[in-house]
Amino acid sequence: MDTNPSNAPHYTLLPDHPLLAGQLARPRRPLKGFAVILASVIFLLLLVALISNQGQEPTLPSLPNKDARPLQSFSKSEPRGVAQGVSAKSNPSFFNDKLSYNWTNAMFSWQRTAYHFQPQKNWMNDPDAPLYRLGWYHLFYQYNPDSAVWGNITWGHAVSRDLIHWLYLPLALIPDSWFDIAGAWTGSATLLPDGQVVILYTGDTNNSVQVQNLAYPANLSDPLLLHWVKYSGNPVLIPPTWLAPKDFRDPTTAWVGPDGKWRLTIGSKVNKTGIAIVYQTSDFTKYELLEGFLHAVPGTGMWECVDFYPVAVNGSLGLDTSANGPGIKHVLKASLDDTKKDHYALGTYDPISNKWTPDNPKMDVGIGLRLDYGWYYASKTFFDQNKQRRILWGWINETDTESDDLQKGWASVQTIPRTVLYDNKTGANILQWPVEEVESLRVNSTEFEEVIVEPGTVVPLHIGTATQLDIFAEFEVELLGSEAVEDNSSCSDGAVDRSTVGPFGLLVLADDSLSELTPIYFRPTNASDGSLKTYFCADESRSSLANDVFKKYYGNEVPVLDGETLSMRVLVDHSIVESFAQGGRTVITSRIYPTKAIYGAARLFLFNNATGVNVKATIKIWQLKSANIHPYPLDQL
Repeated sequence: MDTNPSNAPHYTLLPDHPLLAGQLARPRRPLKGFAVILASVIFLLLLVALISNQGQEPTLPSLPNKDARPLQSFSKSEPRGVAQGVSAKSNPSFFNDKLSYNWTNAMFSWQRTAYHFQPQKNWMNDPDAPLYRLGWYHLFYQYNPDSAVWGNITWGHAVSRDLIHWLYLPLALIPDSWFDIAGAWTGSATLLPDGQVVILYTGDTNNSVQVQNLAYPANLSDPLLLHWVKYSGNPVLIPPTWLAPKDFRDPTTAWVGPDGKWRLTIGSKVNKTGIAIVYQTSDFTKYELLEGFLHAVPGTGMWECVDFYPVAVNGSLGLDTSANGPGIKHVLKASLDDTKKDHYALGTYDPISNKWTPDNPKMDVGIGLRLDYGWYYASKTFFDQNKQRRILWGWINETDTESDDLQKGWASVQTIPRTVLYDNKTGANILQWPVEEVESLRVNSTEFEEVIVEPGTVVPLHIGTATQLDIFAEFEVELLGSEAVEDNSSCSDGAVDRSTVGPFGLLVLADDSLSELTPIYFRPTNASDGSLKTYFCADESRSSLANDVFKKYYGNEVPVLDGETLSMRVLVDHSIVESFAQGGRTVITSRIYPTKAIYGAARLFLFNNATGVNVKATIKIWQLKSANIHPYPLDQL
């Protein structure tokens, strides 16, 4: 690093006047024009201009009107959001050489999910400030009320009694002040002991500086929390002088330190080192930057949407964010701006030194485990005090083109909320599992017991419509030869890559002719040292006949302990597939766009593409109803 935070001031004072925030902008040199007089002296004039320009004193850029909204634009070579200082919100590089598919309105209509949360229309990204209060679950989210592409980011708001059926509410936070005029970005909520609710969120200022702002409910007796007040002294935090003004965002839920003061962490970077810094406060308006870093990992780049929370080593309950002590591990998670992946690690938090230490440095944040190995980003948890559980939300972005999103009128979905627990069997990972409330959508079920799937075969599962499903599947393997051949395959070659013992699993959202299909599968491998590894994978390469959608292989190794049967749970909801292996040790979210395997033409199959094993499968499948997601009848209040 070329900075020394320990020698820098621990806290940068807030400006006395809003326009002073412009002093954080980077200086530029003015340019002078010269008239060309004679061709014979062009070289001399250019030389004079160069010398003159180098002698100029740097000046700050002129400040716009403090209430003016900066224009948001992007080039086709650069994704949306990058110029504004956030992670990419479009995928232009995927489709430069692709011809647009002839999509129909029926295809677009089918892509919309039935029981995942998404707005009625337009763009959505990160989940924000989830909380439970007075009988209602609240979900805020990054939202563009004007279009199905990223921009003009406000806070959408919805409430639910059960995390499944949702009611849309009016916008909660609108970018209308100098300290968030370019976007009201991601933030978190903290519930205080006196019943107050505080939200800290990142604002992008009129000078493209990322600052942290405070908001709170206008009426605490309102269970819907319809109206929010922005603190008159915003911003409450501006970037330390040793951080770039566009690398300071996404404050976490606060926790209580040993001195009784609240602490929160914010992600950033120093050069290529991803960092989490910690502030403490007594009143959420004045802050002290604690010395050093909560944690830092070289080479991981910008950390955004940092999450930090405790998990119990034993037991089946979640913990309040302030819990610490014996029998507790802490999860540190960061969304890596460079890779657009959510990484986490387990470790120990020392509140005295304000340091978090990973249990396994080889599996540190950004270089080890991921929350989800599919299309998933910007996740956030909260403690549900109603049912004593920790719940995880995550954003599923689109992988089609912006023109398609504009045509269908919406973009992005939130995952099914998941519970998070420590895996006390492996001691090396967390377990993610869909909240139990999703089971309320189950209707008729179908069971298949001990179905034999021979090598190189596909077996249809006759269940009727296969677009809204909850599937449990277990697999046993019978080796046909004397021994398995050494195999170092993983997920990287897809489900067509055959070996002695794999791959095998399910084909979801397939049509009768198998021209479109998405395999969700296990791939056991025999390493050269004699050990057996198992990979859990999803193959999107044949999920759609369309060329202008992103189709990739996803997955990773999943721990399988002695005596355990290979098992998966798969939630299918139109264009979203969420897959959980071994009780949620490895999770994959798939974003797919079939053209044929839709509506009544969608089918479900078992497959075994191994060359040397029979697979015996036992499966239970539920059809799922649609969730009720619609505007709240405010006229009835």
